[in-house]
Parts: sequence; structure tokens; C-alpha cells
Amino acid sequence: MSSTAGTAAPDTRGDGHPRSRHGWRIVAALAITQTIGYGVLYYAFSVFLTPMARDLRASHTQIATALTLSVLIAALCAPLVGRRLDTHGGRGLMTAGSMLGAVAVLAWSQVHNLLQLYAVFAAIGIACSMVLYEAAFAVVLSWFDSKARGNALLAVTIVAGFASSIFIPLTGLLVATYGWRLALVALALIYAVTAIPLHGLVVRRTSTARKVTEDRAEIVKEAVRRRPFWLLVIAFTANGGAVSVMAVLLVTYLIHLGHAPVLAATLAGLLGVLSVTGRLVTTGLQTRLPVALIAATIFALQGVAVLLLPLAGRTVPGAIACVLGFGLGFGIASITLPQLLVKQYGTAAYASISGRIAVFSVADKALAPLGAVALARAIGYTWVMTAVAIASVIAAFALVAYHRVSFRQMSNQEAPS
Repeated sequence: MSSTAGTAAPDTRGDGHPRSRHGWRIVAALAITQTIGYGVLYYAFSVFLTPMARDLRASHTQIATALTLSVLIAALCAPLVGRRLDTHGGRGLMTAGSMLGAVAVLAWSQVHNLLQLYAVFAAIGIACSMVLYEAAFAVVLSWFDSKARGNALLAVTIVAGFASSIFIPLTGLLVATYGWRLALVALALIYAVTAIPLHGLVVRRTSTARKVTEDRAEIVKEAVRRRPFWLLVIAFTANGGAVSVMAVLLVTYLIHLGHAPVLAATLAGLLGVLSVTGRLVTTGLQTRLPVALIAATIFALQGVAVLLLPLAGRTVPGAIACVLGFGLGFGIASITLPQLLVKQYGTAAYASISGRIAVFSVADKALAPLGAVALARAIGYTWVMTAVAIASVIAAFALVAYHRVSFRQMSNQEAPS
């Protein structure tokens, strides 16, 4: 591979075959650990919010700040974690991250004030950067060629897409039965006995990955100097912010439009199912259309759906249609960005470049809902929906521009000298 950004590296595959048997074992293991990881380290938090606020004598906002801190810490750690993944692979890093995550959740069960809670969630943020999607994708992508990568990523994300559906009810049952502190002990044990051995025993580097000698730092430096990288930053930061705002505010906004709380919650619950649908559609279309243009079209559809929500969302059919339109793009970024990065830059520095983008996109996911709530209180929800629509359209245009720039680069490389 040349160190010039924009020239994809040769595929790094396990055993020289895109459907390496062990590669699919890794996919199966990571599908399990991502489901449990997101369930325990992220989604379960919503169930603990009220009992923790009561016992710690704190407001919901003070408690929720812990999760925001965790996400921001994960974003800040992303570049360092990416470099580590590219240099040493995922086994040691993800195993250590699993141990840290389990210990942090166990420590969470023993907090008695906000300072302790924030310290625990700083540790959880570090663990998340080491074990969740960004790290898992770096491991998976190195084992498959371009024909199989889409299916491998799809397999992991479809299973992990059910994390909230599994762990929010499970956590609720544990809290109702044993209280929130013992519930956290149980979740820490569940995570430890699954993630630690699966990461330690199943995850490994490909033989070809060990032989890569290119200067990864130079690959990353060259990438960040060029337009395609920044177009991807714009696209996935804008989309990440839009998605996180809708995830937080959709129920509240549907109630604001006049819908019953049960209906609002039911419609918002469709987002998880639709995220799986969107990933299936995106993967199916990749054999016929460029992935950047598929994602751009879906992002634009999200923008239209959100823009229509204040107008059509007061009726049940209108609200359903708008939620369906937005929900199709709810989870496609997680499978689209890795494939675009590998196609543009290869696998040798994938995690390092992905980590650079995550600094912007993950931080925006944490901060955008806070800004949206403030905006809604100041000038109303309609302006929030307008801002989300604008962000979705910006993401779509950035991907169209990225496709054009990348297509020009490929044409120039293929032109005879």
C-alpha cells in the first residue's frame, strides 16, 4: 500500500480467504460482546436514572451528566485507541477494556455521591472506547475482503441492534427484584463472564496484518490533509447529532404534538427495529450502487421526514410515516463509515483514521441533545426539528461531494500516463 491517502491498501484478510472460518468465529463472538457491552455500559443507564437520583439525592440532570461524561471521554480516547488497534490488534485491548468495564460497573454499584459517580463513568467511557463498535469493526474488517465486509458488519450490528430490547427490560426486572445496586452487580458479572473470555480467546489478528510495515502515522497525516476525510467528518458528525437528538427528544416531541404517551413511546420504539431494516436495505443495495450515494439518499430522506414532522405529525398516520422515514437511517452510519474508510484508505490505518473521525462524531452525539433541549426551551421544538433536518441534509450533501471527489481520484489513478 502506498502511504498516499485516497489510494486504498490491499485487503488484509485472515488466511488469505475472505470467508475465513475463524473470521466468522470472531464475528459471532463480537456480535455477542457488542450486544452485552452496549446493553450494560450504555442502555441500562436509563433504568437506573430514577432510583439513583433518589438514593444519591441528586437531580435527574446531575445523574444524566454522568452518561454524557462517559460518551465524551470515549470520544477523546478514540484516536489513542485507534493507533493501538492498528499497531497491536484488538485482543489485548478489548480484553483489558472488558475487565475495566466489568470493574467499573461493579464500582458503580457502590457509589454514594456524584463525584464517585462521575469518576466511575469516566472509567466506563475509557472502557467503551476499547470494546464497542469502533474497536470491534477494526478487528472484523481486517478479516474480510470487500465482498464479505458488508455482510460481516451487518451480522454484528443486527445482533447488537437488539441490545436495548434485551437489556432495558432485563435491567428493569433486576432493579424491581433486587434493587439498583445488586442489579449492577449482576450486570457486571454477566458482562465479565462473557466479554472477557470471548475477547481474550477468540479475537486475534490476521497473519497478513502482522506483516504490514507501512508507516501508519504517515497514512493518517496524509489522509487528514485531504478533502475526503473532512467530508466524512462533516457527514457523520452531522448525522450523529441528528440521530442522537431524535433518540432523546422524539417521545417528548410526539407528546407535544398531542399524542398519548404510550403511542409516543411505541412509535419511538420503532427506531430500533427500523435501524435493522435500514442496515439490511443498505447492504442489499451495495451490489448495485455506491455506498456513499445510498447513505446520502437515506440521510436526505431523514431530513425530509423530520421537516414534515411538525406539519404531518399531529395525525397518527402522519407521525408513523415520519418516524418510518427517519428510522430507516437510524443505524446505517455504523456500517457505512467503516466500508467507506476501508475503500478509501485500506485497513492498515483504519482504526487510527476512524478514531480521528470519532472525536467529532461521538462528541457531537453527546452534546447535541443538550443543545437541542436548550433550543427547545428557548424558541420551541419546531426549530429543533428544523435544525435536525438541516443537519441531515448537510450529511447527505457531504456524502455526495465525497463520492464525486473519490470517483475523480479513482479516474485519475486509472488514466494512462
